[in-house]
Amino acid sequence: MSKKRIVVCGGNGFLGTRICKVAVGRGWDVTSISRSGEPTWSSVTSSPAAPPWSTLVSWQKADILKPATYKALLKDADAVVHSMGILLEADYKGVLTGKESIWGGLSRAFSASKAGSQNPLEREEGEELRPQEKDGQLTYELMNRDSAITLAQEASFQQVPAFVYISAAAGAPMLPKRYITTKREAESTIASSLPKLRNIFIRPGFLYDSSRSFTLPIAFAGSAGNMVNSMVGGRLTALAGAAVEKPLKADLVAEAVVEAIEDDGVKGVVGTQRIEDLANVAWRRGML
Repeated sequence: MSKKRIVVCGGNGFLGTRICKVAVGRGWDVTSISRSGEPTWSSVTSSPAAPPWSTLVSWQKADILKPATYKALLKDADAVVHSMGILLEADYKGVLTGKESIWGGLSRAFSASKAGSQNPLEREEGEELRPQEKDGQLTYELMNRDSAITLAQEASFQQVPAFVYISAAAGAPMLPKRYITTKREAESTIASSLPKLRNIFIRPGFLYDSSRSFTLPIAFAGSAGNMVNSMVGGRLTALAGAAVEKPLKADLVAEAVVEAIEDDGVKGVVGTQRIEDLANVAWRRGML
């Protein structure tokens, strides 16, 4: 097993920290990029204290919308991971927190389309993304699609061999359709426009962990829905999407991401079953 250098954009998040942990466990050189640097540990683990392995990660501050702040960190990397998508847009969150009217917020959240940035493929190297919504809103188009395309392009400029995009298995009834369509647009554009990259599109369902106790009943319900969906031959998938996809433990997905980077034969879409298979390979590797 060769020592690798990886850069995880969003490495201080729920899944990102676990990817960093697994990679450090393999002896890899790991850099995390985020706006705040090191995580607030109580938000991603069960303890407010930094775990011992975290001292082996380089926690760097940078802005995903401003490639000039991070492109130097991509140099000589073996893989770059994008784990920075958003589940809820700002106007949707505003409704939930009472900062915006229900009608105003939801009409914006469920609109058929919103602007992202300028065409990321037409940027100069290092040129920042400019939000096109008049209030500068961080939309699905900007965060789930354009930031990923830009990061992949910047990785390609630095001749990074592999790019991992944390996508999703499907949308869900409670989310705007644009949540998943922008992720699929990112996958399609990266695959077609940057063919020299070994692109890996990880598509998990709902992620859970005991450190986030609220995720456990959701995962239980999702597991039940997945069982029912299997019994009816998958006919509920078109209606319920991720709500009937098998939930996965966040640690398992992190193991699969790192194993996918390790295995040069992994490329393209990696769905639930393949994620589990890769995690099993990683588990067996760890037992040797």
